[in-house]
Amino acid sequence: MITPQLLRPTSIVVVGASNNVHKPGGAILRNLIAGGFKGELRAINPKESEVQGIQSFASVADLPDTDLAILAIPAELCPDTVEALAATKQTRAFIILSAGFGEETHEGAILEDRILETVNAHGASLIGPNCIGLMNTWHHSVFTQPIPNLNPQGVDLISSSGATAVFILESAVTKGLQFNSVWSVGNAKQIGVEDVLQHMDENFDAEKDSHIKLLYIESIADPDRLLLHAASLIRKGCRIAAIKAGSSESGSRAASSHTGAIASSDSAVEALFRKAGIVRCFSREELTTVGCIFTLPELNGRNFAIVTHAGGPGVMLTDALSKGDLHVPKIEGPLAAELKEKLYPGASVANPIDILATGTPEHLGIAIDYCEEKFEHIDAILVIFGTPGLVTVFEAYEVLHQKMLTCKKPIFPVLPSIHTAGEEVATFLQKGHVNFADEVTLGTALSRIVNAPRPASCQIELQGVDVPRIRRIIDSIPENGYIEPHQVNALLHAAGIPVVDEFVSGNKKEVLAFARRCGFPVVAKVVGPVHKSDVGGVVLNIKEEKHLALEFDRMMTIPDATAIMVQPMLKGTELFIGAKYEEKFGHVVLCGLGGIFVEVLKDVSSGLAPLTCEEAYSMIHSLRAYKIIKGTRGQKGVDEQKFVEIIVRLSTLLRFATEIKEMDINPLLATEKSVIAVDARIRIEKK
Repeated sequence: MITPQLLRPTSIVVVGASNNVHKPGGAILRNLIAGGFKGELRAINPKESEVQGIQSFASVADLPDTDLAILAIPAELCPDTVEALAATKQTRAFIILSAGFGEETHEGAILEDRILETVNAHGASLIGPNCIGLMNTWHHSVFTQPIPNLNPQGVDLISSSGATAVFILESAVTKGLQFNSVWSVGNAKQIGVEDVLQHMDENFDAEKDSHIKLLYIESIADPDRLLLHAASLIRKGCRIAAIKAGSSESGSRAASSHTGAIASSDSAVEALFRKAGIVRCFSREELTTVGCIFTLPELNGRNFAIVTHAGGPGVMLTDALSKGDLHVPKIEGPLAAELKEKLYPGASVANPIDILATGTPEHLGIAIDYCEEKFEHIDAILVIFGTPGLVTVFEAYEVLHQKMLTCKKPIFPVLPSIHTAGEEVATFLQKGHVNFADEVTLGTALSRIVNAPRPASCQIELQGVDVPRIRRIIDSIPENGYIEPHQVNALLHAAGIPVVDEFVSGNKKEVLAFARRCGFPVVAKVVGPVHKSDVGGVVLNIKEEKHLALEFDRMMTIPDATAIMVQPMLKGTELFIGAKYEEKFGHVVLCGLGGIFVEVLKDVSSGLAPLTCEEAYSMIHSLRAYKIIKGTRGQKGVDEQKFVEIIVRLSTLLRFATEIKEMDINPLLATEKSVIAVDARIRIEKK
């Protein structure tokens, strides 16, 4: 519950206020005073009548009614203090800085529960405990530094960790990134990251509110709510980037399938962010760099011009962009020759445009003008300009400032000399700009933004999927575990997924008869062991009956073998689709190249079921091996549309068969005309 008293209180009391600004109760009072809080500011300190020039009361009983209370007192004193303030002083918002609650001990958790019960009973807000506080343009209720420039069009930062929020601010301030609000939710006993996002979504005002949200998340308590409100905000014109920490632990844990070995909690996070349209970051520098990019005009296209006076950084930036499938196209022809004539001899205009270390501010402006006005295939301009010691940097940065005000194409300033040209960079930032001191970090961040999909539709694709039949098959399966091959095939058929013709039997004569009917060569696979290849249970390209008979006898001696499956031998590119149920998130669907190396290469993309065709295309295109799927070096590509259809139909199957906890289709054999499932396994788990 986020109350008006939390966001715009008319009165604030710091309980545990101190004259010592090295203590939380002293530091937060200092920040409130320095931030120019215009309401009534009060303190509670039984030993002082005045703290930092603010009237101090001996106890809560002496205090007038107060909107917001900030507690910087021992944990064991907090429950009674909250009760007294809420019941007798009409306090409807609380920020508890104190630690020593549920993050430490069971007794601390009990204290936390008491506080939550009180604030909920009185319809009050609670931030924390164990946090640095909340800061917005109305009040600076944090005990930490730095305090960034705050304005309504700045960035909203929501962080699970107070210390991380501080370090993100440190990174942001040096880049010139400004903020509208900073939320540190701490233990998030009442208000977590999802709650703040929900409030921002439900109360969003496109004219007044910030359009940029940066998140640092340690635990996703409610993935559905995060997805709903993040996607909603993005559709309203916001842009969101996030770090999800703590995703490295494998979610497989004794996995028995390819999907189980690959899928993890991180796969679920990746899938959730993809579905919501959130740009995923992996470090504080990336997050703040993405935030800075969000403040600039939106990029439309993938073609960049690099204007620089230093060759090396231009080359490194080109490499970083290329890795993210962004382009630094060659600039040539009469217009390029015309630009070259206007620069010093030795300058290069091929892209990067190197105006040389002796290049003047005027040369910088000319190069930008050509990119803006004459090079129509250029979508954005990256300017690298430091201190070669040969020109006046103030003048160069003034040219850059003016161009950024007038150019329609986005200009990304890379000003690396933050020490030797510190004063010049600071002046540039004071004019409302941001700075990307490292060109490679910028290139990586740009690729993350450009390649992030838009929020997905909530529509479920039902065409070609027989939902009643799926339910009948699932309901007829009596036991948990891996289901029989004929049941697997029945489910795939019901979902409209093409399956290779096959026959399963423990009778040699029946197996040989099927092979004769379908025609050699054939494939033989053992039924029973989960990992067939590991036990010698797969034989390809069997060309005659005698060979098949020998392999039947051998494979039936493999431990746990119950039968032999025979299929016609097909050719094509091996693809892979799998799915795994992740608690809270639902089914995570994976796709990539298939075969025996899928676990080794782990070149897979993840999506959250149910999926749309647009999401499936995005998943396929994000694979490193997409060039193989598309076709490369004379090799024909696969039928991408059919691959997409199978991914979507599988996700719909999972939506109506939640008992499926793990499954693989590996391989799908794909040609330019067809995609067909060759081998599949499904594990179900009923309550």
